[in-house]
Amino acid sequence: MSKTIIGLSTDELRALVEQAGEPAYRGNQLAEWIYRREAHTFEEMTNLPLGLRSQLAREYEIGRSRILSVQHGRDTTTKLLLAMSDGARVETVGLPYAGHFSCCVSTQVGCPVGCIFCATGMSGYTRNLTAGEIVEQVLTVQETVRSRQLPAGSHTDRIDHVTFMGMGEPLLNQAATMKAIQLLKNELGIAMRHLTLSTVGFVPGILKLAGEKTQITLAISLHAPNDRLRRKLIPRAIKFSVTEILDACREFVRQTGRRVTLEYCLLNGINDGSREAHELAGVVDGLNCHVNLIPYNAASGLTLHSPPREQIRTFRSILESAGIPVTQRLQRGAGIDAACGQLRNRTI
Repeated sequence: MSKTIIGLSTDELRALVEQAGEPAYRGNQLAEWIYRREAHTFEEMTNLPLGLRSQLAREYEIGRSRILSVQHGRDTTTKLLLAMSDGARVETVGLPYAGHFSCCVSTQVGCPVGCIFCATGMSGYTRNLTAGEIVEQVLTVQETVRSRQLPAGSHTDRIDHVTFMGMGEPLLNQAATMKAIQLLKNELGIAMRHLTLSTVGFVPGILKLAGEKTQITLAISLHAPNDRLRRKLIPRAIKFSVTEILDACREFVRQTGRRVTLEYCLLNGINDGSREAHELAGVVDGLNCHVNLIPYNAASGLTLHSPPREQIRTFRSILESAGIPVTQRLQRGAGIDAACGQLRNRTI
């Protein structure tokens, strides 16, 4: 992979230009062009000296991806398939809402976890993404959605919420993920509390996050109330039990004061019964959390289905009756390949 500029902080860019014999403030200008003016080439950076631009172009690339495919949903959801500098393909999604603009980013090329309901796992795992490649997805989604003629008031001009819920397991690429989080906060100005990291339940990573007392939102892809069912749904994530994962969540809450989100993908006839709902209410009792119910978004090549609406209502009402806060994710992108891995798999 070529040396890229994107992924360097303002302080790192200041040090880089000083090594080139330029005053440190040129690094601030570089950061402005990369992260806030979304430059694709050094030639665009017209307030930098021509000699510095030429030197940077010889030694570095900006590191912007190439858009291979764009899908626009009728609900304004936009899904992109991007090629990194080495040709690796990743997906990212833009979700404009009234009042805010969210982006779902990938942290790995493919995924080693292999949830049976996720299309990403069907294509296996290739490599981790760099912090720059993670942040770059946000910039590309922002540019792409901004260029569309969306209804007035349907979104803001800049992304202000980011979820690490795309392809890959963020806590198996924790160093790059945490640097990307710092870049999103410091360079793009996105508040920590508007950043959500979703993990399948990698306990050492959760405990490390807790120790750092980060103010991001932690989301756990739980999907089952017991180990037997969870092993069936996530066969490669057997190292940590449901009890160990929830204990790590309690430690995260203790050290950060932040409520945890428990993601629960509802699969018809598999984990959506009243028995599972009662058991889930029991195992999360006392944890400062809310359960986010996710009706399954069907992926090509998989024979799973979302439960009927009445079954979803029953599951939700059991949790609410037990005093568990519940939200239900609004299904978006149903008319496009919006579920993780679908678009990449189809093009492969």
